[in-house]
Amino acid sequence: MLGVLAGFFVVWFIILVGMFVGRRGILGENARSVLSALTFFVASPALLFETLSKAKLQDVFAAPLLVAAVGAVATAGIYFGIVRFLLKRPLPESLISSMSASLANSANLGIPIAVYVLGSASYVAPLLIFQLAFFTPIFLIALDATTSTHRTTALGFVLMILRNPMIVGSGLGLLVAGTGWQVPALVMEPIHLIGGAAIPAMLLAFGMSLNGSRPLPAAAGRRLDALLASGFKLIVHPLLAYVFARFALGLDSHALFAAVVTSALPTAQNVFVAASRYRTGITVAKDTVLITTVVAVPAMIGVALLLA
Repeated sequence: MLGVLAGFFVVWFIILVGMFVGRRGILGENARSVLSALTFFVASPALLFETLSKAKLQDVFAAPLLVAAVGAVATAGIYFGIVRFLLKRPLPESLISSMSASLANSANLGIPIAVYVLGSASYVAPLLIFQLAFFTPIFLIALDATTSTHRTTALGFVLMILRNPMIVGSGLGLLVAGTGWQVPALVMEPIHLIGGAAIPAMLLAFGMSLNGSRPLPAAAGRRLDALLASGFKLIVHPLLAYVFARFALGLDSHALFAAVVTSALPTAQNVFVAASRYRTGITVAKDTVLITTVVAVPAMIGVALLLA
Protein backbone atom coordinates (compact mmCIF):
# COMPACT_ATOMS: atom_id res chain seq x y z
CA MET A 1 0.00 0.00 0.00
CA LEU A 2 2.86 2.38 0.79
CA GLY A 3 4.26 1.73 -2.67
CA VAL A 4 0.94 2.69 -4.28
CA LEU A 5 0.72 5.91 -2.28
CA ALA A 6 4.34 6.69 -3.11
CA GLY A 7 3.51 6.29 -6.80
CA PHE A 8 0.61 8.74 -6.50
CA PHE A 9 2.87 11.17 -4.63
CA VAL A 10 5.41 11.13 -7.46
CA VAL A 11 2.71 11.75 -10.06
CA TRP A 12 1.02 14.56 -8.14
CA PHE A 13 4.34 16.22 -7.23
CA ILE A 14 5.36 16.50 -10.90
CA ILE A 15 1.88 17.84 -11.75
CA LEU A 16 2.33 20.54 -9.10
CA VAL A 17 5.73 21.41 -10.56
CA GLY A 18 4.03 21.77 -13.95
CA MET A 19 1.41 24.07 -12.45
CA PHE A 20 4.16 26.23 -10.89
CA VAL A 21 6.20 26.34 -14.11
CA GLY A 22 3.11 27.21 -16.14
CA ARG A 23 1.92 29.92 -13.78
CA ARG A 24 5.34 31.60 -13.68
CA GLY A 25 5.79 31.28 -17.45
CA ILE A 26 9.27 29.85 -16.98
CA LEU A 27 9.26 27.88 -20.25
CA GLY A 28 7.40 30.44 -22.35
CA GLU A 29 3.92 30.64 -23.83
CA ASN A 30 4.20 27.58 -26.09
CA ALA A 31 5.74 25.20 -23.56
CA ARG A 32 2.57 23.21 -22.96
CA SER A 33 1.88 22.64 -26.65
CA VAL A 34 5.51 21.68 -27.30
CA LEU A 35 5.61 19.21 -24.41
CA SER A 36 2.26 17.73 -25.45
CA ALA A 37 3.45 17.31 -29.04
CA LEU A 38 6.70 15.73 -27.84
CA THR A 39 4.85 13.14 -25.77
CA PHE A 40 2.17 12.41 -28.38
CA PHE A 41 4.30 12.10 -31.50
CA VAL A 42 7.64 10.90 -30.16
CA ALA A 43 8.08 9.86 -26.53
CA SER A 44 4.82 8.00 -25.78
CA PRO A 45 4.95 5.80 -28.92
CA ALA A 46 8.53 4.87 -27.97
CA LEU A 47 7.49 4.03 -24.39
CA LEU A 48 4.51 1.96 -25.54
CA PHE A 49 6.63 0.12 -28.11
CA GLU A 50 9.26 -0.82 -25.55
CA THR A 51 6.69 -1.84 -22.92
CA LEU A 52 4.42 -3.88 -25.17
CA SER A 53 7.28 -5.57 -27.03
CA LYS A 54 8.07 -7.29 -23.72
CA ALA A 55 4.45 -8.00 -22.70
CA LYS A 56 2.47 -11.21 -22.92
CA LEU A 57 -0.34 -10.86 -25.45
CA GLN A 58 -2.83 -12.68 -23.23
CA ASP A 59 -2.24 -10.06 -20.54
CA VAL A 60 -3.18 -7.28 -22.98
CA PHE A 61 -6.03 -8.77 -24.99
CA ALA A 62 -7.76 -10.96 -22.43
CA ALA A 63 -9.60 -9.72 -19.33
CA PRO A 64 -8.18 -6.15 -19.16
CA LEU A 65 -9.38 -5.32 -22.67
CA LEU A 66 -12.80 -6.78 -21.93
CA VAL A 67 -13.10 -4.76 -18.71
CA ALA A 68 -12.08 -1.59 -20.56
CA ALA A 69 -14.69 -2.19 -23.25
CA VAL A 70 -17.59 -3.20 -21.02
CA GLY A 71 -16.96 -0.46 -18.45
CA ALA A 72 -16.73 2.33 -21.02
CA VAL A 73 -19.68 1.21 -23.14
CA ALA A 74 -21.95 0.65 -20.13
CA THR A 75 -21.05 4.03 -18.63
CA ALA A 76 -21.63 5.84 -21.91
CA GLY A 77 -24.92 4.03 -22.52
CA ILE A 78 -26.40 4.79 -19.11
CA TYR A 79 -25.33 8.42 -19.19
CA PHE A 80 -26.62 8.85 -22.76
CA GLY A 81 -30.04 7.58 -21.69
CA ILE A 82 -30.19 10.11 -18.87
CA VAL A 83 -28.98 13.16 -20.76
CA ARG A 84 -30.90 12.41 -23.95
CA PHE A 85 -34.26 11.25 -22.61
CA LEU A 86 -34.49 12.82 -19.14
CA LEU A 87 -32.64 16.10 -19.69
CA LYS A 88 -33.85 16.31 -23.32
CA ARG A 89 -30.52 17.44 -24.78
CA PRO A 90 -29.98 17.43 -28.57
CA LEU A 91 -28.53 14.22 -29.97
CA PRO A 92 -25.08 15.58 -30.94
CA GLU A 93 -24.70 17.26 -27.55
CA SER A 94 -25.75 14.04 -25.83
CA LEU A 95 -23.04 12.16 -27.71
CA ILE A 96 -20.34 14.64 -26.65
CA SER A 97 -21.58 14.52 -23.05
CA SER A 98 -21.47 10.71 -23.14
CA MET A 99 -17.88 10.88 -24.34
CA SER A 100 -17.14 13.18 -21.40
CA ALA A 101 -18.60 10.64 -18.98
CA SER A 102 -16.77 7.59 -20.34
CA LEU A 103 -13.65 8.44 -22.37
CA ALA A 104 -10.58 8.25 -20.11
CA ASN A 105 -7.31 10.13 -20.30
CA SER A 106 -5.40 6.94 -21.02
CA ALA A 107 -2.27 8.69 -22.29
CA ASN A 108 -1.32 11.93 -20.52
CA LEU A 109 -2.29 10.68 -17.06
CA GLY A 110 -2.97 7.01 -17.70
CA ILE A 111 0.57 6.09 -18.68
CA PRO A 112 2.24 7.80 -15.68
CA ILE A 113 -0.31 6.26 -13.28
CA ALA A 114 0.26 2.84 -14.83
CA VAL A 115 4.04 3.13 -14.52
CA TYR A 116 4.34 4.63 -11.04
CA VAL A 117 1.27 3.16 -9.32
CA LEU A 118 0.57 -0.11 -11.14
CA GLY A 119 4.15 -0.95 -12.07
CA SER A 120 4.04 -1.02 -15.88
CA ALA A 121 2.60 0.93 -18.81
CA SER A 122 1.18 -2.35 -20.12
CA TYR A 123 -1.69 -2.03 -17.64
CA VAL A 124 -3.10 0.98 -19.48
CA ALA A 125 -2.44 -0.39 -22.97
CA PRO A 126 -5.77 -2.30 -23.28
CA LEU A 127 -7.73 0.86 -22.42
CA LEU A 128 -5.63 2.99 -24.75
CA ILE A 129 -5.99 0.56 -27.67
CA PHE A 130 -9.74 0.14 -27.15
CA GLN A 131 -10.36 3.87 -27.01
CA LEU A 132 -8.13 4.90 -29.91
CA ALA A 133 -9.00 2.04 -32.25
CA PHE A 134 -12.70 1.47 -31.48
CA PHE A 135 -14.48 3.64 -28.92
CA THR A 136 -13.52 7.13 -30.12
CA PRO A 137 -14.06 6.34 -33.83
CA ILE A 138 -17.56 5.03 -33.05
CA PHE A 139 -18.47 8.30 -31.36
CA LEU A 140 -17.01 10.31 -34.23
CA ILE A 141 -18.96 8.28 -36.77
CA ALA A 142 -22.16 8.95 -34.81
CA LEU A 143 -21.35 12.67 -34.61
CA ASP A 144 -20.66 12.76 -38.33
CA ALA A 145 -24.02 11.13 -38.97
CA THR A 146 -25.93 13.59 -36.76
CA THR A 147 -24.33 16.86 -37.85
CA SER A 148 -24.10 18.54 -41.21
CA THR A 149 -20.81 20.33 -40.64
CA HIS A 150 -18.47 17.37 -41.13
CA ARG A 151 -18.49 14.17 -43.13
CA THR A 152 -15.72 11.60 -42.92
CA THR A 153 -15.49 8.49 -45.08
CA ALA A 154 -14.88 5.00 -43.71
CA LEU A 155 -11.41 5.12 -45.25
CA GLY A 156 -10.81 8.43 -43.50
CA PHE A 157 -11.56 6.85 -40.12
CA VAL A 158 -9.26 3.90 -40.83
CA LEU A 159 -6.46 6.25 -41.83
CA MET A 160 -7.11 8.39 -38.74
CA ILE A 161 -6.59 5.31 -36.55
CA LEU A 162 -3.52 4.08 -38.41
CA ARG A 163 -1.90 7.52 -38.36
CA ASN A 164 -2.18 7.83 -34.59
CA PRO A 165 1.41 7.59 -33.27
CA MET A 166 0.33 5.75 -30.11
CA ILE A 167 -1.56 3.16 -32.13
CA VAL A 168 1.50 2.73 -34.36
CA GLY A 169 3.85 2.37 -31.38
CA SER A 170 1.49 -0.04 -29.62
CA GLY A 171 0.90 -2.06 -32.78
CA LEU A 172 4.60 -2.46 -33.52
CA GLY A 173 5.26 -3.42 -29.90
CA LEU A 174 2.53 -6.06 -29.97
CA LEU A 175 3.89 -7.35 -33.28
CA VAL A 176 7.33 -7.83 -31.73
CA ALA A 177 5.78 -9.52 -28.69
CA GLY A 178 3.69 -11.83 -30.86
CA THR A 179 6.57 -12.92 -33.07
CA GLY A 180 9.03 -13.30 -30.19
CA TRP A 181 11.66 -11.29 -32.06
CA GLN A 182 14.36 -9.75 -29.90
CA VAL A 183 15.00 -6.14 -30.85
CA PRO A 184 18.78 -5.53 -30.95
CA ALA A 185 20.05 -3.66 -27.91
CA LEU A 186 21.63 -1.04 -30.17
CA VAL A 187 18.16 -0.19 -31.48
CA MET A 188 16.29 -0.53 -28.19
CA GLU A 189 18.60 1.75 -26.19
CA PRO A 190 17.69 5.02 -28.00
CA ILE A 191 14.02 3.97 -27.96
CA HIS A 192 14.32 3.48 -24.20
CA LEU A 193 15.90 6.91 -23.73
CA ILE A 194 13.28 8.66 -25.86
CA GLY A 195 10.46 6.82 -24.08
CA GLY A 196 11.89 7.95 -20.76
CA ALA A 197 10.96 11.53 -21.63
CA ALA A 198 7.27 10.67 -21.97
CA ILE A 199 6.13 10.58 -18.35
CA PRO A 200 7.79 13.75 -16.96
CA ALA A 201 6.84 15.73 -20.08
CA MET A 202 3.24 14.46 -19.88
CA LEU A 203 2.84 15.36 -16.24
CA LEU A 204 4.47 18.77 -16.59
CA ALA A 205 2.17 19.62 -19.53
CA PHE A 206 -0.76 18.24 -17.57
CA GLY A 207 0.05 20.50 -14.62
CA MET A 208 0.35 23.52 -16.91
CA SER A 209 -3.13 22.83 -18.28
CA LEU A 210 -4.67 23.27 -14.83
CA ASN A 211 -3.83 26.98 -14.65
CA GLY A 212 -6.39 29.69 -15.31
CA SER A 213 -9.58 27.67 -15.85
CA ARG A 214 -12.80 28.02 -13.88
CA PRO A 215 -15.51 25.40 -14.35
CA LEU A 216 -19.32 25.50 -14.16
CA PRO A 217 -20.25 28.98 -15.38
CA ALA A 218 -23.88 29.67 -14.50
CA ALA A 219 -24.59 31.38 -17.81
CA ALA A 220 -23.93 28.21 -19.80
CA GLY A 221 -26.85 26.36 -18.22
CA ARG A 222 -25.09 23.00 -18.20
CA ARG A 223 -23.92 22.66 -14.60
CA LEU A 224 -26.03 19.56 -14.02
CA ASP A 225 -24.74 17.89 -17.17
CA ALA A 226 -21.10 18.54 -16.25
CA LEU A 227 -21.47 17.46 -12.63
CA LEU A 228 -23.35 14.34 -13.69
CA ALA A 229 -20.72 13.49 -16.32
CA SER A 230 -17.94 14.01 -13.76
CA GLY A 231 -19.69 11.72 -11.29
CA PHE A 232 -20.14 9.06 -13.94
CA LYS A 233 -16.48 9.23 -14.95
CA LEU A 234 -15.00 9.11 -11.45
CA ILE A 235 -17.56 6.95 -9.63
CA VAL A 236 -19.90 5.04 -11.95
CA HIS A 237 -17.27 4.01 -14.49
CA PRO A 238 -14.83 2.45 -11.97
CA LEU A 239 -17.76 0.92 -10.05
CA LEU A 240 -19.07 -0.81 -13.17
CA ALA A 241 -15.53 -1.94 -13.99
CA TYR A 242 -15.14 -3.36 -10.48
CA VAL A 243 -18.44 -5.27 -10.60
CA PHE A 244 -17.71 -6.75 -14.03
CA ALA A 245 -14.05 -7.57 -13.31
CA ARG A 246 -14.72 -9.02 -9.86
CA PHE A 247 -17.93 -10.96 -10.35
CA ALA A 248 -18.06 -11.72 -14.09
CA LEU A 249 -14.36 -12.36 -14.74
CA GLY A 250 -13.22 -13.32 -11.24
CA LEU A 251 -10.30 -10.90 -11.13
CA ASP A 252 -8.73 -10.14 -7.78
CA SER A 253 -5.63 -8.67 -6.19
CA HIS A 254 -3.46 -6.48 -8.43
CA ALA A 255 -5.35 -7.29 -11.65
CA LEU A 256 -8.60 -6.04 -10.12
CA PHE A 257 -6.90 -2.96 -8.71
CA ALA A 258 -5.39 -2.12 -12.11
CA ALA A 259 -8.75 -2.52 -13.87
CA VAL A 260 -10.52 -0.18 -11.44
CA VAL A 261 -7.76 2.45 -11.30
CA THR A 262 -7.53 2.74 -15.09
CA SER A 263 -11.32 3.10 -15.24
CA ALA A 264 -11.14 5.96 -12.71
CA LEU A 265 -8.87 8.06 -14.93
CA PRO A 266 -10.22 11.55 -15.72
CA THR A 267 -11.96 12.55 -18.92
CA ALA A 268 -9.70 12.67 -21.97
CA GLN A 269 -8.82 16.14 -23.19
CA ASN A 270 -9.56 15.18 -26.79
CA VAL A 271 -13.27 15.17 -25.88
CA PHE A 272 -13.02 18.96 -25.82
CA VAL A 273 -11.28 18.83 -29.20
CA ALA A 274 -14.19 16.81 -30.62
CA ALA A 275 -16.73 19.18 -29.07
CA SER A 276 -14.97 22.15 -30.63
CA ARG A 277 -14.83 20.45 -34.00
CA TYR A 278 -18.54 19.63 -34.04
CA ARG A 279 -19.50 22.86 -32.24
CA THR A 280 -21.68 21.16 -29.67
CA GLY A 281 -21.37 20.22 -26.00
CA ILE A 282 -18.32 22.47 -25.58
CA THR A 283 -19.22 23.65 -22.07
CA VAL A 284 -19.88 20.15 -20.72
CA ALA A 285 -16.71 18.78 -22.31
CA LYS A 286 -14.50 21.58 -20.98
CA ASP A 287 -15.94 21.52 -17.47
CA THR A 288 -15.89 17.73 -17.17
CA VAL A 289 -12.26 17.55 -18.30
CA LEU A 290 -11.29 20.17 -15.73
CA ILE A 291 -13.30 18.77 -12.81
CA THR A 292 -12.27 15.16 -13.32
CA THR A 293 -8.65 16.16 -13.90
CA VAL A 294 -8.45 17.98 -10.57
CA VAL A 295 -10.35 15.32 -8.59
CA ALA A 296 -9.05 12.16 -10.31
CA VAL A 297 -5.81 11.59 -8.41
CA PRO A 298 -7.43 11.95 -4.96
CA ALA A 299 -10.25 9.71 -6.21
CA MET A 300 -7.78 7.04 -7.34
CA ILE A 301 -6.03 7.24 -3.98
CA GLY A 302 -9.45 6.50 -2.45
CA VAL A 303 -9.77 3.49 -4.76
CA ALA A 304 -6.35 2.30 -3.62
CA LEU A 305 -7.36 2.59 0.04
CA LEU A 306 -10.63 0.71 -0.55
CA LEU A 307 -9.01 -2.14 -2.50
CA ALA A 308 -5.85 -2.43 -0.43
